[in-house]
Amino acid sequence: GELLNEERDGLYRCRACGNELFVAGTKFDSGCGWPSFYESVRPEAVELLEDSTLGMVRTEVRCANCGSHLGHVFPDGFGTPTGDRYCMNSLALSFEPGANPDSE
Repeated sequence: GELLNEERDGLYRCRACGNELFVAGTKFDSGCGWPSFYESVRPEAVELLEDSTLGMVRTEVRCANCGSHLGHVFPDGFGTPTGDRYCMNSLALSFEPGANPDSE
């Protein structure tokens, strides 16, 4: 997606509602082909739900404000401070260069 190689400082928001989701400083190259982050801007920014589709159990990530599907989180972000890999869909995110959380 268009945000995979985005390297500027800034803020990632829910494309549907504008909710703050991730700061650029938590983004890392996981090699999975999707923008990956090791934590959300705040725990309450996202909702985590069990997803047992496609014959596997995963953890779905949704925007806590509007419920939009953002991607999945996996416990394989080894080498990150949290050990998590929030594997997000570029189409579900918007990027605001230079922005900081709560800087509206």
